[in-house]
Amino acid sequence: MPARQQKKVEKQKRIPLTSKEISELLAEGILTVILLLLLNVAILVLIYQFVQSSPTLSNIIFGTKGVLADYLNTDVFWSWSKFVIPFFLIIDASVLYWRLIRRYRQMQLRHIISELHYIADGNYDHRISFELGGNLAKVIASINGLVDSTVAAIEDERRIEKSKDELITNVSHDIRTPLTSIIGYLGLIEDRQFHSEEEILKYTHIAYVKAKQMKLLVDDLFEYTKVRQPSVPLNAITFDMAQLLEQLAVDFELEAHKKGMEILVETNPASIRMEGDTEKLVRVFNNLLSNALKYGQGGNQILMEANKVGTEVVVAVRNNGPKIPQKSLDQLFDRFYRVEESRSQETGGTGLGLAIAQSIVALHGGYIYATSDAQWLSFIIHLPLQSNTTAAEA
Repeated sequence: MPARQQKKVEKQKRIPLTSKEISELLAEGILTVILLLLLNVAILVLIYQFVQSSPTLSNIIFGTKGVLADYLNTDVFWSWSKFVIPFFLIIDASVLYWRLIRRYRQMQLRHIISELHYIADGNYDHRISFELGGNLAKVIASINGLVDSTVAAIEDERRIEKSKDELITNVSHDIRTPLTSIIGYLGLIEDRQFHSEEEILKYTHIAYVKAKQMKLLVDDLFEYTKVRQPSVPLNAITFDMAQLLEQLAVDFELEAHKKGMEILVETNPASIRMEGDTEKLVRVFNNLLSNALKYGQGGNQILMEANKVGTEVVVAVRNNGPKIPQKSLDQLFDRFYRVEESRSQETGGTGLGLAIAQSIVALHGGYIYATSDAQWLSFIIHLPLQSNTTAAEA
């Protein structure tokens, strides 16, 4: 709630009545007093006539009065001026108070309904600021809570819509760039603007590379949208994380050798048995290792560490490449984000790899984050040893 709105809530403790409402209350009070006086007179007359018309009842009343007067040595309980009139005054005051309070509650309810209509007209930053007691306080709290929930839902919907628009924009941009190249080079071939078979092969090779880039983007986009679904199934099995990391190191050994880098694996203990979807976890480590090889220029080592800590395993994939500033670290897992602005063929990936990795780790009930210092750029993953389907769905 905005600060000015909070101040309004603090200052306005009760519902202010308008001059018209005050007049209504005054008229209600006067009318009620007149009616009560007439009712009192009518009741007294009826009682007097009833007693006078029944000698037996009159004798009983006066006999009882005499006994109590002798016993209490006073006639205060049967004095017309000291008992009957005060009794009627108390009843009348109670009825008058009840009538005025009821009308005042109705006026309060009218103010609350008016405030509710004001909010319903689109003023969602407004809150009912009256401090009342009883059921009306619960009504106001419920209305304000409902408005807060509605505003939060609207903001979430706007963020989702904006996110969809950004996704479409980024995908369109990343598909249009290679598609333009493919159409351009195939157009040269179609128009026979080449001088040799070697040029044809060059053009087709470039078109083939660009088509592979498009396929990679589509595959990553499909994988990203799939793992973002809360109902995506996990085919959890029991496996050895240490063996999985060793196999990954072997798979990437040749590529690392070409880039002058070495992949090391350290685990503690030597065997770490856990549950998880190995196919999806392999996708996570493939993305991390590919990024380390692609963006770790100047480094010569990639270190994969796995440690069993309590009921979870902590896996770190480190490389001693360039340091990443903190501002970029905070955005690494945003989809389509790249630390460098270039989208070159050599280093320009789809920008979805780390977002996919984060979603897969979250599906396993874990979390991932990145750190960077003068020695290592590290991606640290926390995964539970036991598969938790409920946590994964959440």
